[in-house]
Amino acid sequence: MENNTQPNEGSYKKAIYSGTFDPITNGHMDIIRRASFIFDEVVIAVAKSEAKNPMFSHEQRVEFAKQATKDLSKVKVIGFDTLLVELATEMKINTIIRGLRAVSDFEYELQMGYANSSINKNIETLYLMPTLKNAFVSSTIVRELIRFNGSFFHLVPKEVLECI
Repeated sequence: MENNTQPNEGSYKKAIYSGTFDPITNGHMDIIRRASFIFDEVVIAVAKSEAKNPMFSHEQRVEFAKQATKDLSKVKVIGFDTLLVELATEMKINTIIRGLRAVSDFEYELQMGYANSSINKNIETLYLMPTLKNAFVSSTIVRELIRFNGSFFHLVPKEVLECI
C-alpha cells in the first residue's frame, strides 16, 4: 500500500507565505487575506534577506507585518533566516503561497517552486494573483516613493504608515 503523505480530508490546513516584505504592501495583504479564506492558518514568514539590502531592518519588517495582520485571526507572523523549504518542513507545512503580479514574476516563481519541490517532494506551491487593483503594487515601488518623498499612503496598510 502506498504511503500517502498528504493531509487527511478535514485535517488542519496550514500554508506559509514568505518574503522580505520591505515593506509589506496592500498587494501582500490582498494575497494574505485570500489565503486565509483557503487555509486554517497562514504563517507569514519575513525573511531576513540581508543580501537584498532591505530599507527596513528585519525587526521592523516583522513588526510591520504583525501590525498589518493583527485583525486577521488565522494569520501568524514570524521572522526567519533559513531556506524557506526547511522552515516549512520544520513547521510541518506542505503548502507555500506565492503571489504572481505579472508574467515577469512567473518564471522566477516557477523555478523556485520546482527547486523547493526538489528538496522536499511533499511541498506544494500555490500561486495567487492579487486583484487587479493591487496588481502593480510592489515593495520596490513603495521604497522608491519613500526615497523620493512621493505619495505611497495608498499602497501600504494604514498600520504600516503609522509605523513608518
